[in-house]
Amino acid sequence: MTSLLILIVVVLLGIAVWQLTKIFDLTQISVPGEASDASEIANERDNNVNGYLMFGFLAFLYILTIYSIAKWGHFPLLTNAASEHGETVDNLMIISLVVIFAVQLLTQTLLHWFAFASRGIAGRKAFYFADNDRLEFMWTIIPVIVLSGLILYGLYGWTNIMFVDEDEDVMYVEIYAKQFGWEARYAGEDNVLGKANVRFIEGVNTMGVDMSDPNAADDIAVSELHLPVGKKVVLRIRSQDVLHSVYLPHFRAQMNAVPGMVTQFAFTPTITTSEMREKPSVIEDVYNINAIRSKESAERIAKGEEGLDPYEFNYVILCNKICGASHYNMQMRVVVESEKEFNNWLKDQKTLKTTIAANSDNTDANVHVDEAGFVVPENVTVDSTAVVAQVIK
Repeated sequence: MTSLLILIVVVLLGIAVWQLTKIFDLTQISVPGEASDASEIANERDNNVNGYLMFGFLAFLYILTIYSIAKWGHFPLLTNAASEHGETVDNLMIISLVVIFAVQLLTQTLLHWFAFASRGIAGRKAFYFADNDRLEFMWTIIPVIVLSGLILYGLYGWTNIMFVDEDEDVMYVEIYAKQFGWEARYAGEDNVLGKANVRFIEGVNTMGVDMSDPNAADDIAVSELHLPVGKKVVLRIRSQDVLHSVYLPHFRAQMNAVPGMVTQFAFTPTITTSEMREKPSVIEDVYNINAIRSKESAERIAKGEEGLDPYEFNYVILCNKICGASHYNMQMRVVVESEKEFNNWLKDQKTLKTTIAANSDNTDANVHVDEAGFVVPENVTVDSTAVVAQVIK
C-alpha cells in the first residue's frame, strides 16, 4: 500500500511539472511576422477526446465507489447494534448515505454529461441566459426539504435517546476519564451517586469521591464495566484532566467527557457479550483478526519477542478524542450479562468506603516512626544516622 501511494504521488508530481511547462509555453510572447505554434489550440478532435474521457472518468468513479462499498461497506458498524436505540442510529446513517449517493450520482452524471454534450463543435455557439428562476427555486427548495427531513429525524431520535423519565427504573453509573484510562463507579443500593471533585483525590480514592456525602457510602468503584441486559443505564461522565470522549461503538453511544462538568448519556443494552460472540458476522471478524494476529505473533516469536494472545470479542469503551500520546490505548472492557449474573458480580465488589478504610488500616499497620522522627514502612531497614546527616547536609 505504501509503495502504491508513493507511485501515485510521483505520477501526480510528474503531471504537475508537465502542466507547469505547458503554462510556461503559453505565456511566451510571439514575435510578429514569425510562425507561431498553434498546436496548443484545441480542435474538434481534441474536444471529442476530452468529452469521452469525462465519461471514462465517470465510469471509473462509480466502479471504484461500488467496489469500495462491496469490500469495506461493513466497516462503519451498520450491523449488530447492541442497544435499543442502535437501530435508529443505523437507519439514520443508511438514509444519509443513500441520499448522499443519490445526489452524487445525479450531480456528477449531469456534470460529466454537460461537459460532453456542450463540447466545442465548429460552428456551434453557446446559448447564454443570465438567470432562471425555476431552476434556482428547484435547487434551493429540494435541498432545504431533504436536509430538514434528515435534521428532524435526527432530532427525534436524539430526543428519544437522551430522554430519561424521572419515574423510570434506571441504573446510574459514573464513567471517569483521565490520561490514559477509564474508571467506573456504581451508585450502590440507593442508586444515587455520591458527590465528587478532583480536590478529593487521594490514595485509593482516585475518582475524587466526597466520602462525607452519605450517598457515597455504598458507591462501588471498578475498572471493568458490567451491565445487565435489558436494563436502561444512565452514564454520568466526568474528566479529570483534558477533553475525552466516551465511545461505545456497538451501543451507538458517544458523549464528550469535559473537565469541570458532568455530561450524560442513556442507553439500554439488548445483546449480552456471550450472545454477540455467537453471531456469524462476529465469528468471521474474530477469525480474520486472529489470522492477522497469528502472522504478527509468528514474526515476533521469530525475533525472540513475546507472541500475541488470540483475540476474543468484547464490548469496549474507547476514547474518541485525541487526548495525548497514549490515546490509542485508552479503553475499558464492557461485559453485558443477565441480571442474575450482574447481581452476583456486583455483590462480590467492595464499596469505595470499605476499600478506603482497608487501605487506611493497612497504611497505619505498615508504618512506624524511626529514631530520627521519620515515618517509614515496617520491614524496611533505615539508617537513621545517614538520613539525619543527609538532611543536615
